[in-house]
Amino acid sequence: MILVDNALKRREAEGNPIRVGLIGAGFMGQGISNQIINSVPGMKLSGIFNRHIKKAYGAYEYAGRDRIIEASTVNEVNDAIRNDKPVVTEDAFVLAQSEYIDVLLDVTGSVEFGAKVTLEAFKNGKDVVLMNAELDATIGPILQVYAEKHNVILSACDGDEPGVQMNLVRWVEGLGLTPRVVGNIKGLQDPYRNPTTQQEWAERWGQNPAMVTSFADGSKISFEQSIVANATGFVTSSRGMSRGKKYEGDIMDIGSIYDIDQLREAGGIIDYVVGTPHTKVFCLAEHTDPKQQHYLKLYKIGDGPLYPFFVPYHLVHFEVPNSIARVSIFRDSIAKPLGGPVVEVCAVAKRDLKKGETLDDYGMYMTYGEAVNTDEMSRQRYLPEGLVEGCILKNDISKDQVLTYDDVELPENRIADTLRAEQYKHFRNEDWLEEYVNSSSVQNLISN
Repeated sequence: MILVDNALKRREAEGNPIRVGLIGAGFMGQGISNQIINSVPGMKLSGIFNRHIKKAYGAYEYAGRDRIIEASTVNEVNDAIRNDKPVVTEDAFVLAQSEYIDVLLDVTGSVEFGAKVTLEAFKNGKDVVLMNAELDATIGPILQVYAEKHNVILSACDGDEPGVQMNLVRWVEGLGLTPRVVGNIKGLQDPYRNPTTQQEWAERWGQNPAMVTSFADGSKISFEQSIVANATGFVTSSRGMSRGKKYEGDIMDIGSIYDIDQLREAGGIIDYVVGTPHTKVFCLAEHTDPKQQHYLKLYKIGDGPLYPFFVPYHLVHFEVPNSIARVSIFRDSIAKPLGGPVVEVCAVAKRDLKKGETLDDYGMYMTYGEAVNTDEMSRQRYLPEGLVEGCILKNDISKDQVLTYDDVELPENRIADTLRAEQYKHFRNEDWLEEYVNSSSVQNLISN
């Protein structure tokens, strides 16, 4: 966003920086901390939360900050920020409640925890930027409803694939073309990967093996493409999208693997391929004006009917501050759902599962996620991959079988379950989910 740089410079000159509270100090949080502190004018990393506070200290120290204040109350947070001291805490809610924080940035990847902190931020008049695709894909549409009720912004972020794709879509639409495919490109797809198989690679780069696994087994890309689907209204052509379809050709020719008539009938699809065509995300679009088609051919965009546009990289934490500025200064949400969910992520068994087992989280040993159209998700009562952790199996499940709500007993009193039931009620006028949810004790947190 070209406008962002000058807007941030003005905030810097005015002595009025955007004050950011970071939720999560893992590998990505560490990089974001360094970026904001050392490379972004007009923005201040005012506080960092992490469950293990040593990592919060470490993120500031990695960026060269010292004289760090540890806080456990809102007043302690406020005092530290007023005195221009970096503050760390083990209580995310004190950052959400502080009057000296403008925007919360969630990089946790937790659906349940992220939902609670997001709602607390809304209640305290704060915008929220999500580098938490799992939360956004699972209950993002209903969280948008609450954001609008509180007159705040909930947004995905630049740098992460959904934001990069939506920036590309908006740019292509601005040229007068009609997007038909919004896609992502992966280097690896193996649904049976787990933290053991990914440990060596994760350790080499200082990352979490479970998070790395979610990239490898397809769960992460399913969450990401669902966000894009909900922001465009596009569907998936089948459960799991292309399921690891290989493409090693030129990015300029990638439109050849799609049928234009099927795309038109669907209105547009989200997808991904596995290969190395030297790019990261792509948008295939058509133009119905023969005069403009002539110019596109002259400009070497191809013969159509699908014209390829692409971004060869996504720079993740380098670009995240752009999202914070777009939200805080320009009130622009990067990948806002058009309405209710269009595509969701269902849970699929990674191995044979036995009755009585308790499911672990996404990116672990027991399940992987696949993008699926919400009509099928609802009709079959599929269990969301974002809500698998802690569910107890009531039935044996075969490897590669999709799990349903009838197959599990949900943990009690999870706000994310209640929000998802409300999401179906609000957007689809369906109340069947309510029979599975036992979360009455969190109703006040949602309604207040």
